[in-house]
Amino acid sequence: MSETRRHNVFIIGLDPANLSMLNAVPDADSYAFHPLLTIEELQEGEVSVPDLLAEARRILDSFDGEIDAIVGYWDFPVSTLVPMLGEEYGTRTTSLESVVKCEHKYWSRLEQAKVVDNCPRFGRVDLDSDDPRPPKDVDFPMWLKPALSYSSELAYGVADMDEFREAVKEIRAGIARVGRPFEHVLGLLDLPPEMRDVGGQVCLAEEAMTGLQAAVEGYVHNGEVVVYGALDSINYPGSSSFLRHQYPSTLPDAVIRQMHDVSRRTMEQIGMDRATFSIEYFYDPKTQKISLLEINPRHSQSHAELFDYVDGAPNHHRMLSLALDKDPALPVAGGPYRLAAKWYYRWFGEGRVHEVPGPDEIARIEKEIPGVRIDVVPAEGQRLSSVSQQDSYSYEVAHIFTGGDDEADLRRKFDRCVAALGLTFDETAPGGRDLKSA
Repeated sequence: MSETRRHNVFIIGLDPANLSMLNAVPDADSYAFHPLLTIEELQEGEVSVPDLLAEARRILDSFDGEIDAIVGYWDFPVSTLVPMLGEEYGTRTTSLESVVKCEHKYWSRLEQAKVVDNCPRFGRVDLDSDDPRPPKDVDFPMWLKPALSYSSELAYGVADMDEFREAVKEIRAGIARVGRPFEHVLGLLDLPPEMRDVGGQVCLAEEAMTGLQAAVEGYVHNGEVVVYGALDSINYPGSSSFLRHQYPSTLPDAVIRQMHDVSRRTMEQIGMDRATFSIEYFYDPKTQKISLLEINPRHSQSHAELFDYVDGAPNHHRMLSLALDKDPALPVAGGPYRLAAKWYYRWFGEGRVHEVPGPDEIARIEKEIPGVRIDVVPAEGQRLSSVSQQDSYSYEVAHIFTGGDDEADLRRKFDRCVAALGLTFDETAPGGRDLKSA
């Protein structure tokens, strides 16, 4: 390879916000980023994995140059397309099986339970039964969720049989959109006995976990599991919906070390290599125990700005380095801020959003408030229930990234951004079934 040739990196689902972050990684001028499939093709409606593969092959086969890497930072189907295309085109990636072991929530729990005792009691719910029941030994309160979903879509916290039956009804109605194409991927694997006949349209029930939420990000390089960052996840008061993710975590060092250890053992069991991951946890201060919530077989693209603000480079750097067999360690000293957060500006009720600022107005706000970036989610006049990939209890109307000197600084910048955006909503008053009184 000529020293002057840039690496051709194909990004599945490349979007403008992440292109900006990709261009901020160290040695960004050594990469040429190419889009591969659109967000709409990958996430809207019920996707067809064979059709997506065919379109991706068409683009890759028509490319006049060397294909050095194929990467992605989204959940299914992107997470599974990366190893499938990597095997075909000879690019570095983890195995398809290791990705599916993370993404299939039931299979993932089976693997986790083999090496750690940080899992809640769990089991499957028979959606085909005339009278579905919670699994034996799984008690209320519990969470019901499909084996695979986007952004906590169709995930319900239930406290009794009435709520259980209502959640089952909702999951039955919507599980096929993602579950049916996921079954195509499962059909490509040699499944172990405990996963045969389980399929992708399965509902998982697990006892609710309590405490403080946190997450770690890491990677596996030549078989070595490395955790490089821990973040806190803070919910809206009285709600299960995220208010913000904050980096770095404020949890005690001993708790963070415990999350590192559980992450290492779990990822070694799953067999991932040459890839990034993120794992979500609960920490109970009363018992000082951690519980593993879920594993994502990719780093979190929504944390890219946070790592850039604090560490001096987006976490995309690790993904690119692994794909090109480079050292994933961060080569820079640090970023301009001590803390950073991704805030979720939410609306807890149905309605239409109005007075959505355009790109020029958003750029003006970002210039006036140093250390912020804003992404408005819905379009002008859009009904909030029509916005895709929302959780079961609220609607995201904007993502606001802030860097600051302390938590008070982060909060001030968030509040200023919300006020400056000036979004209005009609046909509704704030409030919802998950926004409980304090």
